[in-house]
Amino acid sequence: MAKYYPLKELLFLRTKEFFREPEAIFWVYVFPILLMIGLGVAFRSGGSAEEIRVDVVPALRSGEARKALEGATGIRVEAFAVAEARARAAAGKTDLIVEATDARIRYVYDPARGGSETARLRVNEVLQAAFGRKDALTVEDEKISEPGSRYIDWLIPGLVGMNIMGGGLWGLGFVTVDLRMRKLLKRFVATPMRRSDFLLALLGSRLFFLVPEIIVILLAGRLIFGLEVKGSLVSVAAISLLGAVAFGGLGLLLACRTDKIEVASGLLNLIMLPMWLFSGIFFSSERFPDAMQPFIQSLPLTQLNNALRAIILEGSSFGGQWIAGLILASCAVLSFGAALRWFRWQ
Repeated sequence: MAKYYPLKELLFLRTKEFFREPEAIFWVYVFPILLMIGLGVAFRSGGSAEEIRVDVVPALRSGEARKALEGATGIRVEAFAVAEARARAAAGKTDLIVEATDARIRYVYDPARGGSETARLRVNEVLQAAFGRKDALTVEDEKISEPGSRYIDWLIPGLVGMNIMGGGLWGLGFVTVDLRMRKLLKRFVATPMRRSDFLLALLGSRLFFLVPEIIVILLAGRLIFGLEVKGSLVSVAAISLLGAVAFGGLGLLLACRTDKIEVASGLLNLIMLPMWLFSGIFFSSERFPDAMQPFIQSLPLTQLNNALRAIILEGSSFGGQWIAGLILASCAVLSFGAALRWFRWQ
């Protein structure tokens, strides 16, 4: 047993070190549970299967189709005009559009969007059964493929917003803590540099690298997927700038007194986790219950993603997104002001 004693003690030591790190416990045990709960709420339906969202376009038999679908379990049905339903599909707010005539059903959907193929099969099963026999209705499929209405078009602005968030929080928060750990910040105490100069310099450097990041993502979307930016590039730049300042301010605020990389990593990821789940990066935030929407809409990434999609996909102006701009600007001013007040060099 003597020869195994060092191994036993080292294993015991490593186990104790692990459980003494709250950040490690969070990411190993708590984070997967939170992720499971968040996605489970987003794709719930009566506590089990995923809810299918269907828009019925008013036509000769759409009333009967809607009645049949509303009686089915796990399907949420709403009626819209053709143009509005297609706009909702482009915005990720519905899985399937049903256009009904006397003896014909047309399904309009994007096969690249998660859940659309499943929604089409489920809805067709319900409608065929409702009209008396198997395949009683002639079915047509219209697969969305035009730029601006596809899932990839909806996804790209969310990736831009996610990149802006990550750059602001990690690019400034993590760097500041790293400088403090290496004892570099305290050297500035002896200089005439003000805290505001230092923090503004960090924020300015982040904004300098912001432009190439956005250009690369949008250009790749254009060249590879044919993405069309319907709004002004100036408006895209303006709302992106506000988002970068807001997240940069949050990053500096979280790092203004933190002196350990482990603590900084835990705090930054804890702030980012709700926005990863709720802010509509990969699927629409409208999947969450109405009771959660005030919280979701208050998240800066939700406002940034919504504004980017409105400008890029719908051609909205920067002025048309003044509410999102106001929320982002408020977040920027409050977080940077608090960081300036509480910042310490060591």
